[in-house]
Amino acid sequence: MAASKPIPVLTTLEEAYASLGSALNHAPRWDNLAKEFETRFGRKPAYIARAPGRVNLIGEHIDYALFGVLPAAVERDILMACAPRSSDEQGAVRAENLAGSKYSPKQFAPSLKDNQWFLEIDKTQLNWESYVKAGYYGVLNTFFASGSEQPVPVDILVTGSVPAGSGLSSSAAMVVASTLTFLAVNNKLDQVNKGRLVELAMENEKRVGVNSGGMDQAASVISLPNSALYITFFPTLSAEPIPLPSGSSPSVPAETSTTAAPSLVSSTAPHPEDPHKASVVLEVPRPSAGGVFVCANSLVVSDKVVGAKTQYNLRVVETLVAARVLCRLLNLPLDQGGSREKVTLREVVGRYLGVQETKGGQASVSTEQLYKALTELGAHTGKLRPATWKEGDEQLGVTMEEMVEMSGLSKEDFHETYLSWVDVEAPNGKFQLYKRAAHVFSEALRVLQFRQACLQAHEHPRIDKILQILGALMNESQQSCSKLFECSCPELDQLTTLCREAGAYGSRLTGAGWGGCTVSLVAESEVDQFIAKIKAAYPPYKNLEGEALHEVIFATKPSSGAFGERSAVFGSYIADRPLVYKFE
Repeated sequence: MAASKPIPVLTTLEEAYASLGSALNHAPRWDNLAKEFETRFGRKPAYIARAPGRVNLIGEHIDYALFGVLPAAVERDILMACAPRSSDEQGAVRAENLAGSKYSPKQFAPSLKDNQWFLEIDKTQLNWESYVKAGYYGVLNTFFASGSEQPVPVDILVTGSVPAGSGLSSSAAMVVASTLTFLAVNNKLDQVNKGRLVELAMENEKRVGVNSGGMDQAASVISLPNSALYITFFPTLSAEPIPLPSGSSPSVPAETSTTAAPSLVSSTAPHPEDPHKASVVLEVPRPSAGGVFVCANSLVVSDKVVGAKTQYNLRVVETLVAARVLCRLLNLPLDQGGSREKVTLREVVGRYLGVQETKGGQASVSTEQLYKALTELGAHTGKLRPATWKEGDEQLGVTMEEMVEMSGLSKEDFHETYLSWVDVEAPNGKFQLYKRAAHVFSEALRVLQFRQACLQAHEHPRIDKILQILGALMNESQQSCSKLFECSCPELDQLTTLCREAGAYGSRLTGAGWGGCTVSLVAESEVDQFIAKIKAAYPPYKNLEGEALHEVIFATKPSSGAFGERSAVFGSYIADRPLVYKFE
């Protein structure tokens, strides 16, 4: 498995550059980082650690329901140059950032007490060095807790090209790069494989208050060139590289397909009356040498803390309660052993199929079974509408009182199970169980269909047709995110529409939503024209030029590609996977 492979350590820049895509000119950044490190610290770095950001191609807001998702690493990344230094203070860190005055230099040192290392991190005011500290935490307490060995003092210089707050997981990339840095400089890389690095980074990111499901870290660590990563979370966390289609193909006639079976032309677009009807129209494809993904920042910043009670946290509660209610409505096992369960929608699938599943156990539901169950369960989501609902009613939500009654719990037990640990507030007092479950089941189906299309692409003579199918699924995902999960915003809706009008095969929001980035699948030969059209059409971009424009809209392709020969720098991650470049 990909997770069991070792972390690559490269000793020539040619190896590193050949592993990185060509959408960015990586060589000057690496060269500048190495030279600047020597200028600031008086010696060359020993390693450069690289962690890419990620874009979620499809599968939004279903990971915490424990369904699989399909992210891919992007070429934009975090680079950390590091070298041990002489100091009497064990494990002391001097950290600087090339971003300049925005990120001032920091110095800190860990302390050891009762076999536990400690670093102060203020979660109320997260500064850039908090993510460096978070990465350090796991290394300290995994390898140095006994006190028999001491961590080395280290100098670190950081640079990054992942836009902060854009939904491309800059925070996860920072923590992964930091974790790698401290592993490398302390000579512990050979004791960690990719899967263990994911686990460390997940635990480390909790130090800054992010309870991640693992998608971001796995995408940054395990992804491969030319591939997305199919990540599943139940019964165990696993990752499967999925090759993305590439190559040239002629155009083909338009066609329409309606189907309920997994195939290259199936879809699960939320229909006005029935969100589980499968229908997709394929427009005449354009000749193309393949597709690339273009990320475009809406420039709307969504503060997850400020909006959590009416947005992210509310969606988590609604999906959990929907799972319980479905179990009751379908007479599925619930509250086994006499204890109240906080069952997820993915766990509902196993119970619906009559399969015994336990967290941490062996996977026992096949992809075919999952597809079948999702299709059938999707048809049952209508039962989550209000009891008084009639055809044509626009109000699909339920009140708190109705929701408690549907759960079969007392008011006190319901609060203890679903509300005691989180603060939520439903707009207009209506909880949207039906909409949320309809999105989750249909989005989980789209992930399976996207995966299937990619896996079958090598058998298909027309790559551009495959790109049309992938684009259609992305468009359906955006419609579902906007109308059913309601995690879009007017700017994201506008930007995705403009992207499709500019020639994208498909366009959708990526990340949590309510702002941040879109991702569009665009013919490789049309990227420049596409970006020019979006610049002209999207109002916030009109006055942006050069690097300022490149910061908000850029192409990325998880692929390998030579970008020249440069002389010594050091340790790094491979573009779409982690790697360390070592100076010899």
